[in-house]
Amino acid sequence: MVFGNNRIALPGIFGFSLTRLTGKEKKCKKFQVIFFLCALSLSILLSGCAPGGLQTRPTFEEANNLFSQGNYKASLGAYEQLIKYYPDSKDRVLFEMGIIYSYPNNIQKDYQKSLECFSKLVQDHPGSSYRRDSEMMIFNINNVVLKDRMIAEQQELITSLRQEIRIRDDGKLGLMEKFVLTRQIAVDFAVGKRSIDKILVEKKERRLTLFSKGDEIKTYKIALGGNPNGPKERQGDHKTPEGYYIIDSKNRNSRYHLALHISYPNENDRKRSARQGVPLGGDIMIHGLKNGFSWVDESHADIDWTQGCIAVTNGEIEELFKLVPLGTPIEIRP
Repeated sequence: MVFGNNRIALPGIFGFSLTRLTGKEKKCKKFQVIFFLCALSLSILLSGCAPGGLQTRPTFEEANNLFSQGNYKASLGAYEQLIKYYPDSKDRVLFEMGIIYSYPNNIQKDYQKSLECFSKLVQDHPGSSYRRDSEMMIFNINNVVLKDRMIAEQQELITSLRQEIRIRDDGKLGLMEKFVLTRQIAVDFAVGKRSIDKILVEKKERRLTLFSKGDEIKTYKIALGGNPNGPKERQGDHKTPEGYYIIDSKNRNSRYHLALHISYPNENDRKRSARQGVPLGGDIMIHGLKNGFSWVDESHADIDWTQGCIAVTNGEIEELFKLVPLGTPIEIRP
């Protein structure tokens, strides 16, 4: 470094050089250097300093991005760091960790850890906006765990029965196979793999049968209209229709404890009505017992008492109301 009238070069980290200056210019350059050093120090203090260099705080966006990418383990690790840096947001962290632990696509999901997260949120943060949703998640997860346990038990029973079939004689084989099939169908319904896709009503046998994928699911004893023989021909004849229809609506406020409405009349019924010149009638349904008469229960089917509808017990119509979707075909045979 040379003194006198020669130039002093300081190329360093600041990106400029100083020459011999006096007065205002020297003060200005000195101020720039001090400002830069202060800004650098503040930046280091805000971001934190670690032996390996600068360390930034994790953010919810980063944790969520890892979740969106399917990196659930890394996402959970980021949320655990968030608890350290943002203690005031611990309820949100617990809620989102609980979601990840129970997320269906997470092959390493852990329902127990998910329940622990939601339970801790409810216990430690009673005023949290996430509390109500957490309580609902606890309820839903417990139901899933219960259903999974039931399905596992049913599958174990099915496996055991199939092994037993192999050692049974031919005379008992058909019965055992049917029993196994019934169990398998029950499991399929539990996990949503099956639904009712047809109803068959056999008037002569006073029987209603549910089908799924061609398999008979369940039968019900029924009562018909007070004049049961033959198809319905006109309004007020107290006959139950015959033919092909669909379930086109559901009525929770029926006078007969829930009702599934049948799409009578169909095209054939209309043609017959036009030929005969008589009114068709309508309001044909599958329904329960008249309100106030639930005590009659199964004995209602001992006689045909409806005005053309198909009647079952109150417990049975509640089951049908849940199982039968709108649009389900129904065939009514003589």
